[in-house]
Amino acid sequence: MTPTSTATARGAVISASALEFQPREGCSVATAVGPHLGARIVRLDVVRIPPGGAWRPKESVAEENVVVVFAGSGTAASGAAEQRVERADTVYAPTGDTYGLTAEDAGLTAYVWHTTLRAERSPGTAPRRFSRLWNEETQLKGFTGVGNDEASEKTATMNFLFWPGTGSPQLCLHCGFMRPGEYFNVHVHPESEEAFFAFEGEGQLHLDGAWYDARPGDVLYAPPGVPHGTRHPVDDPSAPRFATCGGPTPFDPVLYERAGVSTKVR
Repeated sequence: MTPTSTATARGAVISASALEFQPREGCSVATAVGPHLGARIVRLDVVRIPPGGAWRPKESVAEENVVVVFAGSGTAASGAAEQRVERADTVYAPTGDTYGLTAEDAGLTAYVWHTTLRAERSPGTAPRRFSRLWNEETQLKGFTGVGNDEASEKTATMNFLFWPGTGSPQLCLHCGFMRPGEYFNVHVHPESEEAFFAFEGEGQLHLDGAWYDARPGDVLYAPPGVPHGTRHPVDDPSAPRFATCGGPTPFDPVLYERAGVSTKVR
């Protein structure tokens, strides 16, 4: 099935071409996941910054924010820290700090997750602010899933970029990458809203019993308790990998327990 922009109470798979951009502060912004889909914990925006332009949302100081650079290059700021960024680079800004993006000559497109910390959660002591989707420092392999579909033994690998072990108390950012034939098996998050997008390659996204073809930029949203997953259903071993990135909000401790790492916020 091809992605659709039709939302239901059981979530949505949204094609990049269906995103509706609106002008804001010299940039263009589309809300892929938010209240219009019933999301109450997380929002996922897509921000297009023109060449030489800048994006510095003042309201970000009251939120926890995660950024993935999807296209272009420029400079990213998280609080007082700055770093040059390009495609596949990632940025984390804890509650209490703003983030900013400045585009170079080709412009910059970023996917940005936002959440407001719940009362029982507090920022980490020294959070990691910059990473990259291909950072293999901490990984989950062999995930068998918890959904209704029969689990595949050909499992994807997931990189943990921002998570409790790097000082993130509620948002997380994971990158799952699949070689041909591999799955990130169908699963559910009992208390978390899942928002992720296809970053590179072509594959399929599972939502509530159906598989959808996906290309770079397409988004999946799954409310708590709704089965979801990903796969690369291609037989040709030379086909390019399929990669997605995002994560459940609040983070789901089960993923870290399966990886054998602590869920304590550092």
